[in-house]
Amino acid sequence: MLNLSQQVLRTDVTGMPLEWIGYQEAVKLIFLGQVSYALGRVLYRLRGGTCAATGHQSAIPVNAILATNGTHPNAHRFYDQYTPPLSNRALFRRDQNLCLYCGGQFQVRDLSRDHVKPLAQGGADVWANVVTACKRCNNHKGSRTPEQAGMQLLAIPFSPTHAEYVYLQGRRILSDQMDFLLAHFPRNSVLRQRLNKNRKADCRVSGAT
Repeated sequence: MLNLSQQVLRTDVTGMPLEWIGYQEAVKLIFLGQVSYALGRVLYRLRGGTCAATGHQSAIPVNAILATNGTHPNAHRFYDQYTPPLSNRALFRRDQNLCLYCGGQFQVRDLSRDHVKPLAQGGADVWANVVTACKRCNNHKGSRTPEQAGMQLLAIPFSPTHAEYVYLQGRRILSDQMDFLLAHFPRNSVLRQRLNKNRKADCRVSGAT
């Protein structure tokens, strides 16, 4: 049975990651001739009608990564000055669902967005000024800075690049999709270092079992 919930990574013709799409949108792009090339494993092989002349049934393979025709009009900005939209979903994933004050890992329902420099003190609602905090720590901190509240900030907040933001939006990312995305992360990317560390740890665990 096909796992039709698996997302496909769509890129422009240069390979710039753009977004995650479902199988229906992927098949539509293929059918309309909008796919320039495909990469990665075949996720689905959707069957179509049967040709009366040959008796063969048509099939549309859908790969993990589809490069579509054209380039994104703002692609040049994605490497330098792009600031992705801020959302709690992406923020919590950036911080691994960890409260950056107490260090605990929580369910999404128990997390909140904390402004390191509070809005009441002129702080901005931007990536570089927000961290994931459990509701208990956020309530304790209130409208104070970490220093004023006597709290230790465990990591420095940062704004993800475009490719990193695409990663943060993904649900279940396959290894070939992850390799493709990592190639677009900056060399000094915090997320790159974290993901590579996790992968090495997974490899050690697999080798030990």
